[in-house]
Amino acid sequence: MLALFEGVGIALDSLRNNKLRAALTILGIAIGVMVVMVIAAMVSGINRGVADIFEQAGPRTFYVFRFFQGGVVVSDGSEEMSPWRRNPPLTVEEAERLAELPSINFVVLDEGTGAPMEAGTRELAQVGIRGLGVNWLRVSGGDVFPGRSFTQLEFEARSRVVVPNQKLASELFGSLDPIGRRIKIAGEPYEVIGVYTPPPDLFGEGNRPRAVVPHSTFDKHVPHWRGWMDFLVSPAPNVSLNQAIDDVTSKLRVVRGLRPGQESTFTVVTQDKLLETWDNVTGVFFLVMIALSSVGLMVGGVGVVAIMMISVTERTREIGVRKALGARRREILWQFLVEAATLTLVGGVVGMVAGGVIALIVNKASPIPAVVPLWSVVVAILASVLTGIGFGMYPAAKAARLDPVEALRYE
Repeated sequence: MLALFEGVGIALDSLRNNKLRAALTILGIAIGVMVVMVIAAMVSGINRGVADIFEQAGPRTFYVFRFFQGGVVVSDGSEEMSPWRRNPPLTVEEAERLAELPSINFVVLDEGTGAPMEAGTRELAQVGIRGLGVNWLRVSGGDVFPGRSFTQLEFEARSRVVVPNQKLASELFGSLDPIGRRIKIAGEPYEVIGVYTPPPDLFGEGNRPRAVVPHSTFDKHVPHWRGWMDFLVSPAPNVSLNQAIDDVTSKLRVVRGLRPGQESTFTVVTQDKLLETWDNVTGVFFLVMIALSSVGLMVGGVGVVAIMMISVTERTREIGVRKALGARRREILWQFLVEAATLTLVGGVVGMVAGGVIALIVNKASPIPAVVPLWSVVVAILASVLTGIGFGMYPAAKAARLDPVEALRYE
């Protein structure tokens, strides 16, 4: 412990005596640690926000896709590189068959595109529009006020009714009451029956103009790229999630005439699977940023080598005296390693403080709930200390190998 405190004291004296060199070293370490802290806080916040979005759909809601593959899908347009072509599109009839199952509460059709919209003299070139089933509010969250959502009768009649969100209603009608007014979607008139207030979410979808229409109306009147309708499936209250998934899978295989052992031509995905896929994507992003932040640690490490080599040169006679008095190699080595680790630890602490402040600003000024996780603090401390030990090993070993006679003669 005495050697430890002595090494820390010498390192702090070195910081005071070599302010410029020490500042450059601390800056490199601080930048690397700060990047780790900020990215960890943002990734953690984004993952939490995505989990909240899925939670709004209900923890037991699952999805049926024509094709699902986690991560990034790259295709050159060929049949081999476009595996979704082997899966026929999901159909409304299949959704109706699934909704008849005793284990299923309801099935929501979901399909989307972009379309030009106008109301009076106001025009928007491209607005997101979704065709959804009657129970869409039960999986999307939020509320419709003023007004209402569309009814089952309007859905079956393919009525041209629309529910814009607050942002779209404001851009098209200003301060006027939008209920009962007309919106032209792709040149066709629709009646506004309600205004959707979405729940707060990470990606700020509520701040973008959006609209919802009955899926039957969407399918008939809105130009879109066909073949990519999805199902959002809610199990019955007294049925387990696994049982509902098994029933949906079995029913769809029967409807599609698939034989036992034949691969399914659709994908059933739970929220846990979607979250796992998202975590894998953010994990890759985090690893890339860690690699970039290591550049800062390398710069700091080079600074450690420079400062420690100067320190060894300046204290050559001191090392000779200590060895003459009986100091062993490992004691000299330990002293210089403690000095190097203290130097980088100071940079790590500066980086942690800066990263925490930036994470706080991001949390307050953006929708990302950035919170510094405890593990990132531990990683930052270890990274800074290990950088000091790793890059300080050469100067420390050089000091430990000095010949005491030659060191005492050094001027």
